[in-house]
Amino acid sequence: MKENYQKWMEETIAGLKGRPRLLLHSCCAPCSSYVLTALAPHFDILLFYSNSNITSPEEYEHRLFEQERLIRELPCRDAITMMADRYAPEEFFAAARGMEAEPEGGRRCEVCFRMRLTHAAKKAREVGADWFTTTLTISPHKNAQLLNAIGQELGEEYGVPYLCSDFKKKDGYKESIRLSDVYGLYRQNYCGCVFSKEEARRREADREK
Repeated sequence: MKENYQKWMEETIAGLKGRPRLLLHSCCAPCSSYVLTALAPHFDILLFYSNSNITSPEEYEHRLFEQERLIRELPCRDAITMMADRYAPEEFFAAARGMEAEPEGGRRCEVCFRMRLTHAAKKAREVGADWFTTTLTISPHKNAQLLNAIGQELGEEYGVPYLCSDFKKKDGYKESIRLSDVYGLYRQNYCGCVFSKEEARRREADREK
């Protein structure tokens, strides 16, 4: 039976004392929009932009710019600080070697999740965060059960509790779309890597036939 991670998160937040420090791994501004507004009342947030899977330096910088702009414009900006990781696409390609033909959502995505969440867990330990988590569960295309399992494993390994989540629940994904419209955010039609970009291109071509 699948865990109800949304309920788990709500119960965890209800039991918090004070304002813990949370490191939030973010994949992009649109995905972080709802997540930041949901978590900022309860945590001091260090947003950690760590996405070496992104297909090109230009795309990486575009998404980073939008992430920085969103934080400046959010009403809850005083609860948020931000840090960007080093862009190292060679790490992603090394992790994905041999899985280039995997479909989106397959083993290649799992190693990508683990790569980015490992960076987040290490950074959370380095900065003394009380918790860490990721925005990735906002997407209906991402496996929340897998993401939470990886996060919990890394939390135990690095000694920082992982805040389980399923941010798409209770219309979280719909709210992220609404907030993206409100702030005029750049919304890409692929996750980030060259393989997801090519799959999105093929879907578009099939629709146009």
